[in-house]
Amino acid sequence: MSRVGGDGTGALERAGAETLKRAVELDLASRFQESLVCYQEGIDLLLQVVKGTKDEAKKQRYRQKISEYMTRAEDIKKYIEKEKQDGKYHKQIRIEENATGFGYEKLFQEYLTEIVSEVWVEDPYIRHVHQGSGRNQQTSGLEEIKQSLRNHGITLNVSFSSSIHDREIRFNNGWMIKIGRGLDYFKRPQGRFSIGYCDFDLRPCHETTVDVFHTKHTKKM
Repeated sequence: MSRVGGDGTGALERAGAETLKRAVELDLASRFQESLVCYQEGIDLLLQVVKGTKDEAKKQRYRQKISEYMTRAEDIKKYIEKEKQDGKYHKQIRIEENATGFGYEKLFQEYLTEIVSEVWVEDPYIRHVHQGSGRNQQTSGLEEIKQSLRNHGITLNVSFSSSIHDREIRFNNGWMIKIGRGLDYFKRPQGRFSIGYCDFDLRPCHETTVDVFHTKHTKKM
């Protein structure tokens, strides 16, 4: 009887192979940011295989593969950085109907770097009660939020416009995010004590798309 993965690296090999296969598929589909993440995860798994195996021939094969994947990952990093600098970067995330795990933190954390000091949120159509229905209720609710944020050293400025058409969130570090449904892409929770009432990662979503761009100038003059 043959012994597969006798040195304890069999599971890591399979996981690494699957992850890198996915990386190549995403790479070929020009989904470079996602492919980069898979390349990095796959490379880390193969490094663990090399560290854990005693088979010198296998070590050599995987070192060669790791070198090739690292070269490709580095090329993708440079490409993404150039796209960002040229203002051409674009990443799209599709949120399926009833999908979970798409809380605001997951969507925005990657882009809220330590240098962010200003955020612009624009939404042309606020209608639901939980968003602030009616001008007086909106004004009252926003004033309460404004005061609460001020207690934490954050200044909220609110202005109304009759000509806004796009929904977008812009950070002053160059990132701009557009969500098809705006920030209101979550479904209503079943009740105050249901899972997802407070933790948006656990709340089902409406189907929508999220487009992420990077440009040198995000603030509209």
